[in-house]
Amino acid sequence: MKKMLFVFNPRSGKGLIRSALLDIVDIFTRGGFDVTCHPTQKPRDGYRKILEDGMDYDVVVVSGGDGTMSEAVTALMQLPEMIPVGYIPTGSTNDFAASLRIPTNTLAAAQDIVDGVYFEYDVGQFNRQRYFVYVAAFGIFTDVPYETPQDAKNIFGHAAYIAEGIKRFTLGSYKGMDITVEHDGITETGNFLLGIVSNSTSIGGMKVPMRDGVYFDDGLFEVTLVRTPTTPIALQQTLNDALLNRLTTKNFLSFKSAKVKFTSVEPIAWTLDGEAGGAYTESLAINCRRAIKLIIKPDDKTDQQQEIDSKTPAQPADTNNKYLHTALFEDQNGIEI
Repeated sequence: MKKMLFVFNPRSGKGLIRSALLDIVDIFTRGGFDVTCHPTQKPRDGYRKILEDGMDYDVVVVSGGDGTMSEAVTALMQLPEMIPVGYIPTGSTNDFAASLRIPTNTLAAAQDIVDGVYFEYDVGQFNRQRYFVYVAAFGIFTDVPYETPQDAKNIFGHAAYIAEGIKRFTLGSYKGMDITVEHDGITETGNFLLGIVSNSTSIGGMKVPMRDGVYFDDGLFEVTLVRTPTTPIALQQTLNDALLNRLTTKNFLSFKSAKVKFTSVEPIAWTLDGEAGGAYTESLAINCRRAIKLIIKPDDKTDQQQEIDSKTPAQPADTNNKYLHTALFEDQNGIEI
């Protein structure tokens, strides 16, 4: 019988998991798991538990919001072996679950873990110290996704995030940030209102339709920066572009990259998966490709990954060591911090 560590946040989503807890454990037990439950007691308690005891289990399952999952992944990234992880979303936004089409029904999510397959998922490393699961963002509007009306999110998706932030901006109210951006041998400088480094199809409950698609295991971030408007006409154009999801116009800087560096004179305050990420004059985001092994319901992305892997020579066993994931990108494009 496989051993499972089930870490859950009992306060997430107004205590959603409490009424379903016995049924969830029953599903796991009938699925052949010996389950150890750990309700988190305070912030970073889940991180501590997984970091200390994760290697004693065959599987880790996490339940909570995006912050709880981010905390768990940060711990898993520091373990010497890749321990499979399942997720039962019970938060208010659940961006990570929305991107991967993990059901918000707790019992359905639990059954998908029992019946699921492995999917290796990219994780972001920030300043070689912290990790993020789906988004790192900076700018005056990083609270926007959690305050944008849900109707607008449903209609406009990712564009609603940009548009809601731009609507708050008035000429002269905010000077933006002078930032140098380096990626893939390219250096670009500009003044920006907002920056998003993501590996997600949902941010703040809004869908993120990208022109070239979002792939969770390609080793690439989707990066979008909004240039600061300097005239009323530029402000209106930027707003119109955002509403129409035209994020490749001159009002934006958009690209995909495995590694991107941001440099500024004044410290930039970041959020990582919706939580405070610190302020820095130099920030480096590195995509750690296929760094964690998720357990999810089989679908087109798991089928595609399995098909690719079946045609690719097996990797040396020690590439599963988490400390090697970042080393793969150490010298990429000569960007250092």
